[in-house]
Amino acid sequence: MRRVLAMLATVVLLCSSRPAVAEDGQPTLERAALALGAGALRTLEYSASGVSFAVGQSVVPGSAWPRFNIPSFTRAMNYETASLRDDQVRLRAELPPRGGGVPTVGEARQVAVVSGDLAWNLVGEAAAPAPVALVERQLQLWTTPHGVIWAAMASHATVQGRTIAFAVLGRYTIRATLDGSNLIERVEAVLSSPVVGDMPVEIRYADYREFGAVKFPTRIRQTAGGFPVVDFTVTDVRPNAPVDIQVPDAIRQATRPYARVTSEPAAAGVWYLTGGSHHSVVIEMKDHVIVVEAPLNDERATAVIAEARRLVPGKPIRAVINSHHHFDHSGGLRAFAAEGIPVITHETNRAFFETSLMAPATMTPDRQQDARRNVVVEGVRDKHVLTDGARTVEIHHMAGNTHADGLLLVYLPAERLLIQADAFTPGLPNAPTPAIINPLSVNLADNITRLALSVDRLLPLHGRMVPLADLQRAIGRSN
Repeated sequence: MRRVLAMLATVVLLCSSRPAVAEDGQPTLERAALALGAGALRTLEYSASGVSFAVGQSVVPGSAWPRFNIPSFTRAMNYETASLRDDQVRLRAELPPRGGGVPTVGEARQVAVVSGDLAWNLVGEAAAPAPVALVERQLQLWTTPHGVIWAAMASHATVQGRTIAFAVLGRYTIRATLDGSNLIERVEAVLSSPVVGDMPVEIRYADYREFGAVKFPTRIRQTAGGFPVVDFTVTDVRPNAPVDIQVPDAIRQATRPYARVTSEPAAAGVWYLTGGSHHSVVIEMKDHVIVVEAPLNDERATAVIAEARRLVPGKPIRAVINSHHHFDHSGGLRAFAAEGIPVITHETNRAFFETSLMAPATMTPDRQQDARRNVVVEGVRDKHVLTDGARTVEIHHMAGNTHADGLLLVYLPAERLLIQADAFTPGLPNAPTPAIINPLSVNLADNITRLALSVDRLLPLHGRMVPLADLQRAIGRSN
């Protein structure tokens, strides 16, 4: 058993020059490895079903994440290569839907992968980099019952009684608790979210059964930030199943994808910043600049700030407008806060950002963790106008949507441009009306009519710049 555990310490991700687990903790890990059947285990695949919740996609800050039914879930893991692949079918559990997450309506298959220090998603045969998900996916691998043993043996773990604790510097901490049978019953972890700073994660394992030579839980429940994330019933476990996760060439070559920003003029003094999955807009005023949207994380936001300054040299950024609080659309706000740039958001989100933008992010320190700048957050309600006498920027609340109560539209009346997030993501040019019409797109069109906005073009914060006619066609209202 000692020789087997020594081999576990070669795990790719966590190997370092630090000493392995202290000798006085070795017997505890040996007993846990023996009880779990971890000695000869190199790969594992399990199937499950249940419910999951879209983290960071609540309808209002501070409420539970939206719930989805998961009729099919398969997780394949290779501990030797530090690889994991999740393949699931997901559909809304709440109708009408409240909050974000994919799909808005209908059913969707999602494939999420990590291998070593690379994370990506698969959409059909296409692989898209997902570095913002890297740490969370690595955490999922090393917090599985057998993953805890692998990781503990490869890190400077401490063992006190029935508690195993270790950390991966700059990423997360893990504390696992053994039950009376030396099986992992609870894992507590902390990792840094780009939005809320250090976020606690808890996973509880129960109802272990034997599957060949290993024991594995048949009930898995997870929370994040105090809200439920997963409640799965495991139906099948395949120890040492073939799990060969290869990194696509496109992912190996995608160096720092969030740092690549492409600028496209939308009007005089207005630029559409793309180059990734989430977009921003730069608006030049007489003596300053306004940026719409700081998505994803520090790296993306820093690249957006740099591009704004390149496009409009000599004028300071006086504000960043946040479309809504969902984590993928607000993950870069801490980088703006670190530079003392005020945040404009809906009043519903103001208190949330005043707290989260000042929260510590000690696991993966970001720019705001280093700067600790005081944050100015301005909340708007139905309408707010920014003008310098030459250009006018209108901010409108998108009433009646089910995506986020504080969802904002940004409208430039002189340029007849409308900036919006998540309500409408254009498909391919001349695409037919979809079989299932997105109710958020219908709501967007209704808000344009209600607000009497004269719109020629849409600047979606996903997708591409399109004429208003594309929205009308997508909801079946074209002439």
